[in-house]
Amino acid sequence: MQVKNQKIVVLGTGGTIAGESISASEGLSYKAAQRGIEVLLQSVAEIGQGLPETLASFQFESEQVAQLDSKDMDFATWHHLAQRCQAWLSHEDVKAVVITHGTDTLEETAYFLSQVIVANKPVVLTCAMRPANFKDADGPQNLRDALTVASVAQGAGVWMVAAGEIHHSQHVQKVHPTRINAFDSGEAGVAGTIKADQVTWRLDFKAVPKPSALTHLDLAEVTAWPWVEVIMNHVQAEAKLVDMLVKAGVQGIVVAGTGNGSVGIALKAGLMRAQAAGIQVCLASRCNQGPVVVTETHAFPVLAGLSPVKTRVALMLDILSKQQSH
Repeated sequence: MQVKNQKIVVLGTGGTIAGESISASEGLSYKAAQRGIEVLLQSVAEIGQGLPETLASFQFESEQVAQLDSKDMDFATWHHLAQRCQAWLSHEDVKAVVITHGTDTLEETAYFLSQVIVANKPVVLTCAMRPANFKDADGPQNLRDALTVASVAQGAGVWMVAAGEIHHSQHVQKVHPTRINAFDSGEAGVAGTIKADQVTWRLDFKAVPKPSALTHLDLAEVTAWPWVEVIMNHVQAEAKLVDMLVKAGVQGIVVAGTGNGSVGIALKAGLMRAQAAGIQVCLASRCNQGPVVVTETHAFPVLAGLSPVKTRVALMLDILSKQQSH
């Protein structure tokens, strides 16, 4: 029985889940971020016979933190979103925070929040692949499922819920451009499922501990965040881009290597020069499943289990932490 924690806070940031298309039968040509979070919440209760029993004892608060297409997500919004999450989670009567988000960069936002939020309460992100006015819109059910997961999840953790699946922020990736179940967690697999308002957690799933030394309290203003770029190894990958980035003032480079993090001779030489010049270089794989298994042939550090874009977030936070310690 809920006594102290009886509130779930829903933060809106825009995305397809809040989008509208010209026709209810057109699910690909639409404009994202058109409906406010209060409207999205109203659509949840319209499914079936009202709210599920697990949510009956909760009150809901909503806040529009941003209203954008997630392809345009930026550091200023991340900074503000982290602050609002932390502020709400610090309230004794708040059980969890749910965030509506666009699918394109959701995995990056989820990982970022997992590294900077300090609270022993869950954060659940959700999204949609179809606009809100589409005849078979998936947003209302995804939001309903996210609220249900937030009501039963225990302890700290940032999760993503969509298409009846629960993913952990460490592993989740968008792997398909259009299908409803566009997300996958690779070899780690889903953390759980939700069907007919019933949540089933995978008993053998283990969440990854938070390694970041930063919190929302010591995040610098976004103008001071380090510049980190991702580049990719490919056939005849040259070092010219690396040299240009170094000359332009980049502070970190993530290389998405082929296979088990392999990097061509020319590109590797450029990255070695960058490293010698004081640029932090990290390695990931451009393969979307399986971590890089580190061997003696790897010249650059690997952040275990992270995709290139999440490695970028981790490297940014690491550089920022070192800057603030000096």
